[in-house]
Amino acid sequence: MILSILTLPFRFAAFVCWFAAQLTLTSVRVLGDILSPGLTATPRVVRLPLGSAGDLHVTAISVLITLTPGTLALGAARDDSGERFVIVHSLYHRDTDSALADFADMDRRITRAVALGGPR
Repeated sequence: MILSILTLPFRFAAFVCWFAAQLTLTSVRVLGDILSPGLTATPRVVRLPLGSAGDLHVTAISVLITLTPGTLALGAARDDSGERFVIVHSLYHRDTDSALADFADMDRRITRAVALGGPR
């Protein structure tokens, strides 16, 4: 537990650096699409499962998704079994599986960055 508390600032800083890089890459992609003739967008709406995540986690992942150019968290809810999910609009994912993989990767990274039980 002590080790996980000591590594928390480093794990969080690593996440912030990764997210800043993602913001830069997606900003360049959106800007390139705006400035070039034609559109390369492949818009879609996906349902990102979050399991039994708490309110703070759902809010954090929704904010991070919305901050990323080309994506927007449309809402969050629970299904019939009580599992949480977020509805996400994605502008540039080629298919649903790649969109879900990218959003699940972001979810894993933020969970690992702030976990007090140590990195997973």
